[in-house]
Amino acid sequence: MMKARVIVMLKSSVLDPQGRAVRGGLHSMGYEEVEDVRVGKEIVLTLGDISEERARARVKEMCDKLLANPVIEEFRFTLERV
Repeated sequence: MMKARVIVMLKSSVLDPQGRAVRGGLHSMGYEEVEDVRVGKEIVLTLGDISEERARARVKEMCDKLLANPVIEEFRFTLERV
């Protein structure tokens, strides 16, 4: 079995209103040193009996088709055998 951890983030050129709100909240709590916050999502996939090469191709395909919006988001992922 393989476990894939996918991280999806807004592209740096896209405004992140949720990150801005978190930054404001942190500032109001006294964490003035925080200059920027970007909020993303982590998706963990458990894959059955599959080779690492095939898993890499399939996870990339899943990201391209469903897990990330290529217009405004970018993704990266790692694979580990479990």
